[in-house]
Amino acid sequence: MRVLVVGAGAVGGYFGGRLLEKGEDITFLVRERRKKQLEERGLVIRSVHGDVVLTPKTLVTGEKAEPFDVVIFSNKAYHLQEAIRDAKPYVGETTIVLPLLNGMAHMEVLWREFSKENVLGGLCFIETTMDQDGTIIQSSPSHDVKFGEWSGEITERVRALHELFSNCNARFRLSEQIVTDMWHKYLFIATMSGVTTLFRAPMGPVRSGEYGQELLFALLKEIAAIMRAHGAPIAANIEEKQLAQMNEMSPDMKSSMQRDMEKGNMVEVDHLQGYLLTLAKQYQIDAPLLKAVYHHLKLYEQQRG
Repeated sequence: MRVLVVGAGAVGGYFGGRLLEKGEDITFLVRERRKKQLEERGLVIRSVHGDVVLTPKTLVTGEKAEPFDVVIFSNKAYHLQEAIRDAKPYVGETTIVLPLLNGMAHMEVLWREFSKENVLGGLCFIETTMDQDGTIIQSSPSHDVKFGEWSGEITERVRALHELFSNCNARFRLSEQIVTDMWHKYLFIATMSGVTTLFRAPMGPVRSGEYGQELLFALLKEIAAIMRAHGAPIAANIEEKQLAQMNEMSPDMKSSMQRDMEKGNMVEVDHLQGYLLTLAKQYQIDAPLLKAVYHHLKLYEQQRG
């Protein structure tokens, strides 16, 4: 199968790189600057799971190419419309679209642009960043992708994807409940990104402070209440489970949103916390902690200009 990865940044560059390392037919859709960087230095991955330097195939927007079998979106949510525009010429009638974005708001956009039939559910768990030289630095035990049909069926196409992803130096798992998996990930990442950015600290200091456990659990409960009102198929005891997961994380673990703030970059506040607050208004649910997180992030956006 021919695979197009939209972008070669921290997430797409890592997972696409691991597939390329395995020997799959991977092409990266990139900007001219990134193309030049890849040509000069290669795709460089420094990881707790093993370092590698690869020579990738690249496409620059507008270059001619036949439609791909699979297109993977791993961009930040605030670049979604741009990524869709760039990738659209390479998506055919039977192309499988696999998004690895955080949250849920992007699904309606992708369904509208590519049809619900073409788009799978997907998510990833990874701590990774890209330095100024374009080196991808991956530092967590987790380097996981989950994917599956929205319906939960095990179709021929997801079987083929499962085969494509097998025996790769990253964990790709086929899920029969990808919708639940995505909502659970959304709850986890909205909470973790919320507290690490609000308190400007990694998970260790956040959870060990006098009010850390109370605040973490309260934010988890606020967000879960919004999701349940919306009809999201989340587990009854998911808040307790995720608090336990957060307590097991490495104390120096940071959210990607926190890393973006530290670099002065844009953040996915509207896509993550903002979308949840839109739902909260719709269902008349008060979420004071979530509002505090959102307000802090919007102030950061104003201050960065």
